[in-house]
Amino acid sequence: MSAQTSRSDDPSPVRRVAILFAGGPAPAANAVISTAAASFLRNGISVVGILNGYSHLVEFGPGRPLVEGKDYIVIDSQRLRRTRNSRGIMIGTARTNPGKHVNSPADLADEKSNAPLRTAHAALASLEVDALVSIGGDDTLKTANKLRMVQAHLPEGSRRIRVVHVPKTIDNDYLGIDFTFGYFTAVETLAGEIRNLLADAEATQGYYLAETMGRSAGWLAYGAAMAGEASLVLSVEDVTGRFEAKEPVIDPETKQPVVDPATGEPRQRKVMNLPEVVRYIVAAMRARERDGKEFGVIVVAEGLAEFLPSDYLKGVPRDEHGHISIAQVDLGRSFARLVSSEYEKATGKQRKVTGLQLGYESRCAAPHAFDVMLGSQLGVGAYRALVEEGHDGVMISAAGQLDLNYVPFDNLIDPQTLVTVVRYIKPKSDFHRLARFLETEVGE
Repeated sequence: MSAQTSRSDDPSPVRRVAILFAGGPAPAANAVISTAAASFLRNGISVVGILNGYSHLVEFGPGRPLVEGKDYIVIDSQRLRRTRNSRGIMIGTARTNPGKHVNSPADLADEKSNAPLRTAHAALASLEVDALVSIGGDDTLKTANKLRMVQAHLPEGSRRIRVVHVPKTIDNDYLGIDFTFGYFTAVETLAGEIRNLLADAEATQGYYLAETMGRSAGWLAYGAAMAGEASLVLSVEDVTGRFEAKEPVIDPETKQPVVDPATGEPRQRKVMNLPEVVRYIVAAMRARERDGKEFGVIVVAEGLAEFLPSDYLKGVPRDEHGHISIAQVDLGRSFARLVSSEYEKATGKQRKVTGLQLGYESRCAAPHAFDVMLGSQLGVGAYRALVEEGHDGVMISAAGQLDLNYVPFDNLIDPQTLVTVVRYIKPKSDFHRLARFLETEVGE
């Protein structure tokens, strides 16, 4: 589907726009917000900033109107002084998700399931906004799409609010855009920490096993490892071949294997061949020793925790969707213990391996110049999509020399499940192979 098919059916002009940020922080957030706001303002369109994501919108009601300064702010030129390079998020953020009970097109018509979405729409309508600029990760993209779609089920005469979305994640795992704003800042921040650890490791003849953010894909781990001169990097994309194993899926209530009704066979889940992965890391350490380097930094993406065999996940809390609490796994320290033990077993010597987590400190770091430029272009793109192009239901994207393009939500979201698709590093791609060229050659 081309962006042409996403043009709004509503020919009325945009007179007032709301900007909303949801999910985790990312560097250059204010570049997006401020340039979008400035673009609208200079063309006579008023701007409101919704404070703290959807958290206040879903509380709206007859006895709970939105209050300026508490639930939203009016953004004018005075608020936009030197904001483009500033840290943090000038309108705040939250993880409130009004679309979490809508999991199919049928749910969009169900008044109980869509109630939070209808409330959010009513709150925006009370501010007389004509369009919403949504900024956030894949969950926020899904919410933006649902907010757009639920309007078809509102009473006749309800205010029509157009929706466009700006992709945000330091994980860079977004389909439809080459690089997300904040990614390079996060990479540079973590790379600096890895270089510090590398100097420490060399001084003490030890190893650090650093766990980075990246639940679904390895972009951040790979970028930080390459820029930080890490000795080795592993992510979810590497759980293949000899690093892959299978285990039966166990029902948490019955403790019995889950049977696939289509085949009658037990369902299998993909897991890490953990002993093989640990042996590979130790092999890299020994290869470095042969080169006279008795130190190093190994980087692993936190998403590998999802691929741990079930024996390693006993007692780890899970959310309503069955996803483990990755922070509770403490993958870096867990791997460090296994690697230290395997190293001693293989060599008869002891080597200190220290595990630690990296990531949160990168989310509000001072933005990298490229991220400021990219974020600014995406903010301008939100204006151009709504006003110049008349779009509704598109994600703002940029490629090449920051050339704008507008990707319809329908190209990014499954029409039946209403979920997005994760963009992984392609194994054997040039980006993937670059890491292999830069890290320690194991020779296996």
